[in-house]
Amino acid sequence: MIDLHTHTFFSDGDLLPSELVCRAKNAGYKTIALTDHCDFSNMDFVMRQVTRITAGLCRYYKINVIVGCEITYIPPPLISKAVQRARKLGAKIVVVHGESPVEPVPKGTNRAAILSKCDILAHPGYISEKEVRLAKKNNVLLEITTRNGHRIGNRHVAKLAKKIGAKLVMDTDTHLAEDLLNEKKIKNVLKEAKLTYSDFKQMQINANQLILNS
Repeated sequence: MIDLHTHTFFSDGDLLPSELVCRAKNAGYKTIALTDHCDFSNMDFVMRQVTRITAGLCRYYKINVIVGCEITYIPPPLISKAVQRARKLGAKIVVVHGESPVEPVPKGTNRAAILSKCDILAHPGYISEKEVRLAKKNNVLLEITTRNGHRIGNRHVAKLAKKIGAKLVMDTDTHLAEDLLNEKKIKNVLKEAKLTYSDFKQMQINANQLILNS
């Protein structure tokens, strides 16, 4: 399994990076991206700390660990600058915290994220058809999330993405050990979003292709 959206205690997760990676390995993961919440205040620190330990975790736990970050609550006009900064600091996967239906994310975040050509727009909520078309054009993956609350928008995102041909990815937005992917969780989320297991396999292919291109 591949999961490109997780959090450690460097933002609001509960686990050390090492423990999260070890638990992911034991859960059957092939690849995990560590994508803690970042803005301009903490990005340098978080990226530096996570980068320091990834090589050792890859080597000893035999799992692909990717350095990333989730650009979060940054004013939309500054999102492109933040994405560029994250890449300069070594982020291989840049996620932007989308306009979830359960949080007061600034209006215009989805569009600004897609225009920035981030890698993944997380839990984009009730994203517009125009924005989905733009995501397809800019090759930005739209997230189907397993996280409670955020997943309210999954069916809407899936429907528009399938209609337009935009690419999807399934991520957990893990904060706790029990948030990691498992078969039961995958099936439940697919059912809620009116997607099939074949769709999940394609989402994993999309995630793998992103990794290869990063």
